[in-house]
Amino acid sequence: MNQEDSIVIANSGERYTDVEFIKIFFTDLNGRLRTLIINPEYMERIIDKGVGFDGSSIAGITTVDDSDRLLLPVPESYRVLEFANERIGFCIAKIMNLLGGRAHSDPRAVLERTLEKAEQEFGVRFQVAPEHEFFLLKSDDFSKNIHSDKAGYFHSDPHDKGGEVRNEIIRTLKRCGIRHEKTHHEVTASQHEINLEHTDALSAADRTVLFNYVAERVAAEHGMYMTLMPKPFDGQNRSAFHMHISMWDGDGANLFYDADDEHMLSRQARQFIGGILKYARQTSIVMASTYNSYKAYVAEREAPMVVGWGIKNRSSMVRLPYCTDAQSMRLELRSPDPSGNVYLQMAALIEMGIQGIREGIECGAPDMGCVYRNYQECRVWDERFLPRSMYEALVEAERSEFLRKLLGESIYKHYMCLKIASWEEHRTHVTPRELGNYLMI
Repeated sequence: MNQEDSIVIANSGERYTDVEFIKIFFTDLNGRLRTLIINPEYMERIIDKGVGFDGSSIAGITTVDDSDRLLLPVPESYRVLEFANERIGFCIAKIMNLLGGRAHSDPRAVLERTLEKAEQEFGVRFQVAPEHEFFLLKSDDFSKNIHSDKAGYFHSDPHDKGGEVRNEIIRTLKRCGIRHEKTHHEVTASQHEINLEHTDALSAADRTVLFNYVAERVAAEHGMYMTLMPKPFDGQNRSAFHMHISMWDGDGANLFYDADDEHMLSRQARQFIGGILKYARQTSIVMASTYNSYKAYVAEREAPMVVGWGIKNRSSMVRLPYCTDAQSMRLELRSPDPSGNVYLQMAALIEMGIQGIREGIECGAPDMGCVYRNYQECRVWDERFLPRSMYEALVEAERSEFLRKLLGESIYKHYMCLKIASWEEHRTHVTPRELGNYLMI
């Protein structure tokens, strides 16, 4: 089945019953996948009227005294997924309130609103291509050796033990109309990357939900454990969620491209970068949303530490990849990781850039050389850097009118409550390392 077939099925509804089950997916504010399994015979009715659920039982959706919400499937997101022993329907859902309006706590609505505003104000649309990085482990029991291989960057089989899992993920996606661009073993043992073709921003976010589900299912079928935890291992590279983005007008022109510029970078692209740089610290709690995320921001491990941009520079937060023409011109944001909410991450990236255009912010000169070596001064608080702890990111977010406006009051309050609670749990937890260091005092 190709992509057009999937869309035809979704629009006509004539073949929903070709599968035994349909799973409708959405995310909580933390970005964790949530799903409801429905009978395909009821799909048409649910598309029209929605299906109820208890929103108070899901992180950040609503409170117990106002718990009822509706899931409304998005027909154009419908796909048929074929696994080893199961053929199911997959569909993204919007979260609605009982009066028929959009729930204020739906993360997908934040991205929809951001895209609509950008198109209305500037007549622009966005193409996005995330890089999907993840670990394939033998189990989730860290008391044992859980590495599935000892391979490194671009190693081939038989050293790359996860190669067949990656291939099966790609086959599963291809059968439902999603094509990959490239795939390889990453730098750290047991770490992998799959890059899919670029698409519009909302589809890229929906597709990320689909990818994460497919990757976890396929890994389990091969006796492996897939994790999106950013940094499971000390002294090793993290898994990132790099996002490549380009901006287009209604005539199909790439607005980031300028053939007369030294780096083929337009003024709008420079202002877009300028906005990202200005608001990077304020949105860090969205891009790197767990306390584990900040353990990855260390020198020489390819995670950005400094707020800056560079030409083909992998130590920079914003990177201008090698591009040969208008079609390939894009920017790459390297600070996000896959533990966050993809809808909020993409919305933040786009709104930061658009705000840079609104304000006419210049991005300044690009980073030169390895950024890690340029900032050796030891300070606790340094606004040249991205936040180096979840606490620092929360302080920036708490002060940020930009983030409050982006998320909306309801999501902002729920999100901050969730993240502050997570930080407090981490802050007050006594670890084995502390016992080893301080028990003999």
